[in-house]
Amino acid sequence: MARNDYYNDPNAPAPNSIVVAVTAFVQDEHDRLLMIQRTDNNLWSIPGGAQDFGETIGRTVVREVQEETGIEVEPTEIIGVYTDPRHVIEYTSDGEVRQEFSLCFRATPVGGQLATSGESKQVHWVERERLAELTIHPSIRLRIEHGFQDRPTPYFTY
Repeated sequence: MARNDYYNDPNAPAPNSIVVAVTAFVQDEHDRLLMIQRTDNNLWSIPGGAQDFGETIGRTVVREVQEETGIEVEPTEIIGVYTDPRHVIEYTSDGEVRQEFSLCFRATPVGGQLATSGESKQVHWVERERLAELTIHPSIRLRIEHGFQDRPTPYFTY
């Protein structure tokens, strides 16, 4: 499924859905960040995806990280709530245009091995100083920035 992300773009299509989604800020014992290169838009991202029916939001984090990276995690806290209406995501295969709604969690790796999936071309533990070399959407860079800040309260916009 091809995906186009629009941010602050007056030519972006109007949203027609809002879907609960998660992302996960996961660091290993060397403080490297778990990153994927997405198959749908080739951008680098922290792992994440949409919540399924019958699933708690914590289980969504665990499932999405494992599916996209092979790493098993335990969510530990919420980094932030990201609901910027200036960020819309268009799925060209079915006409869905989502307004951003994502909860970003800090999660601890507890097992597994790096593996790609149908949603991830590459999966790596990335040193913080190398993140600037990667093509990352601004909305994901914001989550990463907040994850490294170790904020005392979750981020959200009013």
